Amino acid sequence: MTKICYFSGTGNTLWSAQEIARLTGGENELLNIGMLAHKDPISLEADAVIILFPSYAFGLPLVVSRFLQKCEFKTPYIAALVTYGSNPGGSLAAAARILKKKCIRTVYYGSIPAVENYIPIFGVQQERTKHKRLIMQKDATVLAAHCIAERKINRINTFRPFSGLISSLFCLGLKVFFKYYRLSDSCNGCGICQTICPVSAVTMQDNRPVFSPACEHCQGCFNWCPQKAINFGRLKPATPRYHHPEITLSEITPKC
Repeated sequence: MTKICYFSGTGNTLWSAQEIARLTGGENELLNIGMLAHKDPISLEADAVIILFPSYAFGLPLVVSRFLQKCEFKTPYIAALVTYGSNPGGSLAAAARILKKKCIRTVYYGSIPAVENYIPIFGVQQERTKHKRLIMQKDATVLAAHCIAERKINRINTFRPFSGLISSLFCLGLKVFFKYYRLSDSCNGCGICQTICPVSAVTMQDNRPVFSPACEHCQGCFNWCPQKAINFGRLKPATPRYHHPEITLSEITPKC
């Protein structure tokens, strides 16, 4: 049994998780880290555990960091894979530091390029660029699956002070980012934002979404809203959105 744990807002990481499950074959189970992180204690027993997560400001999403710290891994092999749009920074280094403290050595670390999805800063990429990045993601995912099937391990540099600083500033920003989500009059109260939130940070009140400090800033609600009613900061309703073209709404919705 292989357990594949993932955290995904727009579907990039989920797509790679599904592909690795398909390519490696055998019995496997996909688990949403956003759902796992709320459990206490967390224990995973498997022949292999594969952990996939996006890079947030050169570091780990907070929920992924909490999951790695809390989880008891009962497995002889772990693969940690980061998906990234512009630069993975020290995301893998942060994961490696946590796993090293747990005395876990048999780990494969890999990076998977994907379409940049942090629209508030980078905007939406051009179609040609998105197509190129999707091909890069496919190729890197296939390579990662082969390395996992062969049970390869490697080591990485865990000393990434600049990435650690940027990541720490981002984590501080999470305390206020949720306040900058805005709703337009086009919101019809469909509740999709609440349904897909991987950390249950969105609740519906009076048929309108309310954002809480539990928000990981994955921007899933912003990108999946069918009415484009959710905006962040100065972004406008007309701003194009993005989610992985091969991931459906039902697939991205967390399962208990």
